[in-house]
Amino acid sequence: MKLQALGGHFDFDALSESVSINESKMAEPGFWDNRLAAQKLIDENNQLKAKLDDYKQLRDDLDDLEVSTELLAEEPTDADLASETELALHTLQEALNKYRLNLLLSGPYDHNNAILEIHPGAGGTESQDWGAMLLRMYSRWAEQHDFKVTTLDYQPGDVAGISSVTLLIAGQNAYGYLRSEKGVHRLVRISPFDSAGRRHTSFASVDVLPELDDSVEVDINPADLKVDVYRASGAGGQHVNKTSSAVRITHEPTGIVVASQAQRSQLQNRQTAMNMLKAKLYELEEEKKAKEKAALEGDQLEIGWGSQIRSYVFHPYTMVKDHRTNYETGNGQAVMDGELDPFINAYLQWQLEQKNPQ
Repeated sequence: MKLQALGGHFDFDALSESVSINESKMAEPGFWDNRLAAQKLIDENNQLKAKLDDYKQLRDDLDDLEVSTELLAEEPTDADLASETELALHTLQEALNKYRLNLLLSGPYDHNNAILEIHPGAGGTESQDWGAMLLRMYSRWAEQHDFKVTTLDYQPGDVAGISSVTLLIAGQNAYGYLRSEKGVHRLVRISPFDSAGRRHTSFASVDVLPELDDSVEVDINPADLKVDVYRASGAGGQHVNKTSSAVRITHEPTGIVVASQAQRSQLQNRQTAMNMLKAKLYELEEEKKAKEKAALEGDQLEIGWGSQIRSYVFHPYTMVKDHRTNYETGNGQAVMDGELDPFINAYLQWQLEQKNPQ
């Protein structure tokens, strides 16, 4: 096992130089004149330093493991040393996998929080229940990574499940991980709502956006907005506001609709909804640029929103398969319990290969 196996994903000297340059800028007079830009540089520098520190720790752990391996070669009958070495090897392998995964997060907003929306497709109660299953899956995944989940908007289903839900998932690299989930998710199972016990196929679309800070400018004309207020509806009837504090904003030129009911006041919900609209409009513009670039270069571009990215089959066999990477597992229950990292890792690897074909 060697850290050099990380290949071109990590340039220690270049990263060290970037940290030094940033620290020089931070020491300049007037650095805090623009507080927003100053804080952004500090945050970026902290992320670079964290990468350096993690790399140094991995290097030290690898050196220790090599010493233990050499000692074990001299004392092959030392059971305690063998057990300690095996544990150290396993721990280091997990740390390397996690570190390599983080290095694959190279997008401009990969480090940001994520706004995740789930919208069940046609099919009534069956698809709305599928939406609730996905909500549980992403909530479990976030909990396992110590990410904070805030429900920005929740619309219950007519009988069961959800009509739609919007989550803010806050944590380091949340968007970088979850952008792999954007697209249509397909479920095949025996429906618990069908008295005849027939097999049903359901669809739900997942949209994932980065939460943007004030350094990203998006021009929004107030005249283009239709603002509605309504009473919030909480999951299971909880946290339901008795006043019309929830806010729904429609951007009429594009038809984009965003809503927030997470905050106590109408003013706070309006600000949250505006931030969501900003993210959606920014994404729309980025997709437009990508399509124009692809057209000029003659590339065939597939935008993920309308495409089926993953199938979850629970009858007549159990399998979850990603159609982009071809990664699959027969442990469907583990996936529904939040075990998404293998899919995320496979997606990031696949995306890297798309950018740098051999």
